[in-house]
Amino acid sequence: MKENDIQNDLTSIRSMMERSSKFISLSGLSGVLAGIYALIGAAWAYTIVYGTGGFFSYREYVIENAPASPERLIMLISIALGVLVASILTGIILTLRKAKKNGQNVWGRTSRQLLYNMCVPLFTGGALILILIWRGYFGVVAPASLIFYGLALISASSITFKDIHYLGISDILLGLLAAIMPGYGLIFWVIGFGLLHIVYGSIMYFKYDR
Repeated sequence: MKENDIQNDLTSIRSMMERSSKFISLSGLSGVLAGIYALIGAAWAYTIVYGTGGFFSYREYVIENAPASPERLIMLISIALGVLVASILTGIILTLRKAKKNGQNVWGRTSRQLLYNMCVPLFTGGALILILIWRGYFGVVAPASLIFYGLALISASSITFKDIHYLGISDILLGLLAAIMPGYGLIFWVIGFGLLHIVYGSIMYFKYDR
């Protein structure tokens, strides 16, 4: 057997093992679109909370001294849920399309493990955030959401593309910075869920989707 044939066989075996142990149908384009949804939602939320003033001005006084009205809180939660639902639906549609293209089963052992790895940190963080909102600790909502989302990405990275691991670390660091500077929480949220999603989604698209 020629050396080239051996190399080709090894490459094929490695590819088959990767397909069986990792979920490779995540779409980079869905990350880009999720980032765009997050930017739109954040801009809308900013006008509700702060009005039309300077985006980079320090806003801690709003968080600490001006409790949110029930109507405004409902609007903000609705925006967040809208962004979440749009991102999930987009991710599902594009993942199904990519899985069909790759010939990979969408609902298998690896996809179930990926879902579990992501859902444990996400549901834990979501429950904590709801408790924080109920207790009136609005200033730590942005840091908590970034940190728990980052933990979910790191947990999921063992089942799918390694690039997600670095996105998770970036979100955790942004969450810690947001905790140090609560008046800029929305800005860090925009960077973590908006800009970084677009950047990493673009990288994954050009590396794996084309």
